[in-house]
Amino acid sequence: MELSCSADAIQRAAEGFKARPPAMIRGCGNDVARVARLWQRGAMSWRTRIEPFTRPLFFAFSRATRGMTLGVRAVAVDDRGRVMLVKHTYLAGWWLPGGGVDRGETCLDAAARELFEETGLRATEPGRLLSLHSNERFFRGDHVAVYRFEAFTPGDLTHYGEIAETGWFDPLDLPPDAHRSTVARMAEIFGGAPVDPNW
Repeated sequence: MELSCSADAIQRAAEGFKARPPAMIRGCGNDVARVARLWQRGAMSWRTRIEPFTRPLFFAFSRATRGMTLGVRAVAVDDRGRVMLVKHTYLAGWWLPGGGVDRGETCLDAAARELFEETGLRATEPGRLLSLHSNERFFRGDHVAVYRFEAFTPGDLTHYGEIAETGWFDPLDLPPDAHRSTVARMAEIFGGAPVDPNW
């Protein structure tokens, strides 16, 4: 879930969560209002509830220690043309598996590692780089590389505390709660839409 509002606005949202259904918070977006509604209904895990508040701290630390950050997303396609998506325990919606590139790790290796950790799919052939996107509107200096994998063997995922659910989906008939970036990448890869340089 990508939040672009100020810390003050997030704090105002947090204070209003328990009292009443939040109105749209000035300067935030639909995401904060959705978080507030889910919070009230008790439909979110503790990690999902604190994520909007802990993420800015993580990003501040990352910004102080790195000039640029790099992430990867893996598009695993099975023999029926379906793609593997994941639901996190701390984010709303369906996402492509992925995460950050570790120090000393190549983007390709990071994509294969994240695919295995989050879904249990172990790549048996190297993935192919499809696109590179700037994630500037979400986090200054961040970039995301997208890799496609078509050869893999199933196994057990290793991030049990991070992944709530995995599933195979038709890339052009995604679930209603697929994240905006997932929908955009599927339209580019499978629907012929032009590649957006921004995430």
